[in-house]
Amino acid sequence: MEILQVHNLCKTYGNGEVQVHALKNVSFTLDKGEFCAVVGESGSGKSTLLNCIGALDAPSSGKILIDGNELFAMKEEARTIFRRRNIGFIFQSFQLVAELNVEQNIIFPLLLDYCRPDPAVVEETLEILGLKDRRHHLPRQLSGGQQQRVAIGRALITRPKLILADEPTGNLDSKNSQEVLDLLIKASRRYQQTILMITHNNSLAAAADRVLRVADGMLTDLGRTDGKGDAFRDEKLS
Repeated sequence: MEILQVHNLCKTYGNGEVQVHALKNVSFTLDKGEFCAVVGESGSGKSTLLNCIGALDAPSSGKILIDGNELFAMKEEARTIFRRRNIGFIFQSFQLVAELNVEQNIIFPLLLDYCRPDPAVVEETLEILGLKDRRHHLPRQLSGGQQQRVAIGRALITRPKLILADEPTGNLDSKNSQEVLDLLIKASRRYQQTILMITHNNSLAAAADRVLRVADGMLTDLGRTDGKGDAFRDEKLS
């Protein structure tokens, strides 16, 4: 079942001599439960792609469908509500609310949508994240790895159709990076979450189900990994 469909996506910034073609006819699909990594040099168009899929930026042309719903055929208010309910975001800089504790940060998307959190789901999420004993801690009382786990919980709590992760391990050391990767893999397998992750870390990319490369605004599907990705990591991503 295809959760994400991207058709001939283009994004152009500026006009005339300063015009920049950030995305050039990008097309691909993701199935339910697929964990896909996007690699590429800085400025290649990776973040632009993620921002368009997340409806944080509008493409110049092309179509994006999530679970059969065309994002930019919706009016702005409807698209905002759809994004809040169907897309989870994990950012490199965590972007937690400093005044809210761990549990409050995790359930924040539900409160924004005027939904009552299910206590059992909250407990399960805290258990999976290994944060039950930190539930009342504020972000400043957590390590970087713990803060990113909270951000993952916030993305998971609404059980969105799609999770977009933009360099989720960029501010973490190798140990915490591996823990974050393990949590994303667990979410993909346990909840059949579809995840699209930007990363510069070749080892993390090789652990995904599939790898896409973006270069000069164009996308190439590098295919599926073997779960370990040793040859894939060394030969295709370096």
